[in-house]
Amino acid sequence: MSEINRAADAANNTFHVRFTTDGIAFRDASVGDPIPVGSQLLSAAGIRDVENYSLFAILPNGEFEDIRLDETFDLRTKGVETFAYFETDRSFNFTIENRQMSWGKNLISGKALRNLAGVDARYSIYLEVRGGHDRLIADKDLVDLAGKGIERFITVISETTEGLEALPSADRRFLDTHGISYEIINETGIGAVVLKDFALPPGKFDHDKVDVMIQLPSGYPDASVDMFYTLPWIKLSATNSYAACADVAHQFAGASWQRWSRHAEWRAGIDGIRTMVARAQLAFERAK
Repeated sequence: MSEINRAADAANNTFHVRFTTDGIAFRDASVGDPIPVGSQLLSAAGIRDVENYSLFAILPNGEFEDIRLDETFDLRTKGVETFAYFETDRSFNFTIENRQMSWGKNLISGKALRNLAGVDARYSIYLEVRGGHDRLIADKDLVDLAGKGIERFITVISETTEGLEALPSADRRFLDTHGISYEIINETGIGAVVLKDFALPPGKFDHDKVDVMIQLPSGYPDASVDMFYTLPWIKLSATNSYAACADVAHQFAGASWQRWSRHAEWRAGIDGIRTMVARAQLAFERAK
């Protein structure tokens, strides 16, 4: 709604809102009070026995805000006013991309997750499975939120012909938490993440920092990641020579990278950028 229309509605003591009970279908309604309480909002949705319902505001950032029956909600300042209500006295919490949300039913569909969290069509939604393979949630799939603990969902960009555009959320969280800056580069449909200014063991090489490139194959993070690459090329300070199995050039994205041939088993659904950072750190420490 435009600011002009919003001002006109306010002058006419009419505030437009939307309601949903499933996260898929939304119904328009209007409220005359600019600061209604929860029971007034439920009444605007056509609910009579409001005491049997729970109400949540869906904020512009996608998060849920619980509204008690006697609690006010200012319709003039919140932005788009969208609400979800459920005939229940219990809510089920879950997180998606580190945002906590609540749902009034134990079952939620993939389509409802996508709509409520604002996940666009370029991304797939996965249910995190601790110690196992994350489960892809299609729009028609149902997830039971009534299990032990809080279910966590992540989004991963779907495969595109243009190459890698974004890292899986688990990788982004790891890099952000550890203060590692990065950029994504592509060449002819092959994607890679470059870890910027990666610190080397003090005094061991002829440089203190390097950029570390990790090429991510189609199907990552399930598909195996193998070697990593550095720029600038580095030599051991003690011998002025390249480390073992680190003396071959690899051309990518217009640069000649130093290839570090280091191999290990890849655990699909568990390993990721965290694994490659640890592998690179170990390789630099043990290089000779």
